[in-house]
Amino acid sequence: QVQLVESGGGLVQAGGSLRLSCAVSGSRFSSNAMSWFRQAPGKQRELVAIITASGTTTYADSVKGRFTISRDNAKNTVYLQMTSLKPADTAAYYCRIPGFAAWGQGTQVTVSP
Repeated sequence: QVQLVESGGGLVQAGGSLRLSCAVSGSRFSSNAMSWFRQAPGKQRELVAIITASGTTTYADSVKGRFTISRDNAKNTVYLQMTSLKPADTAAYYCRIPGFAAWGQGTQVTVSP
């Protein structure tokens, strides 16, 4: 059974940085693409970034140049390095294996003006 555990969220001022982590178990991690989503209050969950098994990355336009997705296959963990944070980045952040139904519990990121 696939399990995803996100961590690293918190409260940060605009312009600050955070690094999110997602520990994955129950899957062949190194063979899977991984993704980060976010959901702000009252809004739909949106895709933030994807990293393929081979390391190719894709980003939403809203975070391009500020966020970096990476993976450590030895630790079965995917990361999201977030810099130059804006209040609009405030949301619960979730990781997901594309094609799998499982979601983690999410980690809250709050960016103050």
